[in-house]
Amino acid sequence: MASRNISPIQLATQFQIKAGYWFSGSEFPISDINSALFSHLICAFAGLNSPSYELSTSSSDEPYFSTFTNTVKQKNPSITTLLSIGGGSADYVVLSLIVSKASYRKSFTDSSMKIARLYGFQGLDLCWVSANTSSDMTNMGLLFQEWRAAANSEAKNSSQTELILTAAVQYSPDVDSASFLVDSIRDNLNWVHVMAYDYYMPQWSNFTGVLAALFDPSSEASTDYGVGAWIGRGLPAGKLVLGLAFYGYAWKLKNPNDNAIGAPATGPAITPEGDMSYKEIKAHIQRYRAIVRYNATYVVKFFTADIEAATDRLSIENKLGEGGYGPVYKGVLPNGQEIAVKKLSKMSTQGFEEFKNEVILTAKLQHVNLVRLLGFCIERDEQMLIYEYMPNKSLDFYLFGLISFLQFNYSK
Repeated sequence: MASRNISPIQLATQFQIKAGYWFSGSEFPISDINSALFSHLICAFAGLNSPSYELSTSSSDEPYFSTFTNTVKQKNPSITTLLSIGGGSADYVVLSLIVSKASYRKSFTDSSMKIARLYGFQGLDLCWVSANTSSDMTNMGLLFQEWRAAANSEAKNSSQTELILTAAVQYSPDVDSASFLVDSIRDNLNWVHVMAYDYYMPQWSNFTGVLAALFDPSSEASTDYGVGAWIGRGLPAGKLVLGLAFYGYAWKLKNPNDNAIGAPATGPAITPEGDMSYKEIKAHIQRYRAIVRYNATYVVKFFTADIEAATDRLSIENKLGEGGYGPVYKGVLPNGQEIAVKKLSKMSTQGFEEFKNEVILTAKLQHVNLVRLLGFCIERDEQMLIYEYMPNKSLDFYLFGLISFLQFNYSK
């Protein structure tokens, strides 16, 4: 669904947001967007005028911006459109200057709403993810507050629906030595687009990495950590919309035969920055007849409610047995897949570090004699591992299969 020009963003809460950014000058015709796939579409990016501190649109962008909403509504009349500000090649020094003074912020907010109404947009999005100083963060928080007040006043005076206000933010509220003002975001924005990707890039890491890791127990660079940080700071989950990567990265490997995640590298490959869209990856494979290898393994973070539903609240009828590490239960997921749930006993000598290591090692190791790990659960002081259920395997297979496998490998 995603291309180099449309990146999907979605979140299922009380309602589902399925949005995409369209970039001006991308050579992707607006009329080719299948807007029926989306609930919201974001036209990017409006520019900034430093002398007047107002929004500006170039003569080349104006024809696209003025027709964007009407064009995408032809395929989906219920689509909601927003105009994004900044981003791309914006001069972030200008943005820093704009938010630094109340009169400059007023010029920005007033002009943004004027242009949104002129072109038929139903909301505005601020894309200033490079803010990294305490003063910029504080001033951006003030901007959100004044922006919301101005949008509320404008709607009352014009008898129109109040404009939606959003912003693109980094995967975590803490950036370098500064932090986003979560209270201002919570009180004044409808939601934020969390850029849950670009955790590893060949420009700054000398080893290959997962562009958009959902969970990484060995690092804070993961979506699970970032989302947890936002929620922990007081932002409701309903105001988090996860941005999904629509490209990948290519590294120059030090050793072509060492090509796994974490392999030594010397920088970007194929393109100047190393970034490649799906379309470019496909073209590269076809051109050079490259061999495609899939070596990523994913595990899912389960919630206690999921496990209780699958195992009938860990009922005695579903108990397969118990060992020194704790009991194992059989369960069935909503999709019909049978699972074996290993619940770590509170009396077990296996602590959290051992539990974490088991998750990491079992996820990385795939072997015919090793049961497949599907996920884990660490809610309510519980530690549970969810394996693929194998009818012909004994309880010991789930309790001790990993240890035996590791001992075998270490002894070789």
